[in-house]
Amino acid sequence: MHAITISEPGGPDVLLWTEVEDPRPAPGEVLVEVAASAVNRADLLQRQGFYDPPPGASPYPGLEVSGRITELGAGVSGWGVGDEVCALLGGGGYAEKVAVPAGQLLPVPAGVDLVEAAALPEVVCTVWSNVFMVAGLRPAETLLVHGGSSGIGTMAIQLAKAVDARVAVTAGTAAKLERCRELGADILINYREQDFVAELGKATEGRGADVILDNMGAKYLDRNIQALATSGRLAIIGMQGGVKGELNLAALMNKRAAVTATSLRARPAAEKAAVVAAVREHVWPLLSSGAVKPIVDRRVPMSEAATGHRVLDESTHIGKVLLTTG
Repeated sequence: MHAITISEPGGPDVLLWTEVEDPRPAPGEVLVEVAASAVNRADLLQRQGFYDPPPGASPYPGLEVSGRITELGAGVSGWGVGDEVCALLGGGGYAEKVAVPAGQLLPVPAGVDLVEAAALPEVVCTVWSNVFMVAGLRPAETLLVHGGSSGIGTMAIQLAKAVDARVAVTAGTAAKLERCRELGADILINYREQDFVAELGKATEGRGADVILDNMGAKYLDRNIQALATSGRLAIIGMQGGVKGELNLAALMNKRAAVTATSLRARPAAEKAAVVAAVREHVWPLLSSGAVKPIVDRRVPMSEAATGHRVLDESTHIGKVLLTTG
């Protein structure tokens, strides 16, 4: 088969479409013939040499795929050859085939195109596990999503609106904010021109956000604490703004607030399977009904993965960038 390999840490041009050995499914795994993968920020970090795959994972980038099962490993039940699926991965999605633990498989939702299903696993599992399973967003609460037009952001808006929460977003252009509004966002903040703490305070009569989904990390830490409501929960899922910041514990305690930080990739298989099971129970019916949809910016041939990485590097996209094998 062919897969995207990384010749050395660096820019997008180090991504090479290379002939490699076919994977084989271990016990408890299935082999998926890949229709598409998707570009995630973690892939850019891996390309740059900053985010190695967890032990035992494929060395190739790619944290999610869609495709068809072609082979079952020993002990797998509930799935069959030919099933159309999408899957959460520890790596290996930028390839024509990938071996996947059965617990990380999801059926392609009714009404969703097989290729576009590749836009779902990573963002849905990230949003559901952080915003709902950990932070416990409830109806009528306010969720602030940083990077509202990203793949994560566009899914967070939709899922929060599906449970009747109020949604505030930050984004860097009027066009991105307009797309967020179309998806249901109630409070639109241009972070290049406005202070999100002040704007959120105005929109909530000084109360702030009950839950904040943050992809920036250190750069926004202090301001996120300022933006939290009493008993608010800050869920950090990214480090685009740095890894070390100063935390005002007095402010956190005065608000009786909580800060969590998680990643999916390095979690044990059992934890990933639990997240996938919760997503299948709670989110898949919303996708099948059309209440929630994958948001795809563009499709790029997988052999040209460098183009997809440049799009994310430039941050010109809205939603997900897909890499297709067909």
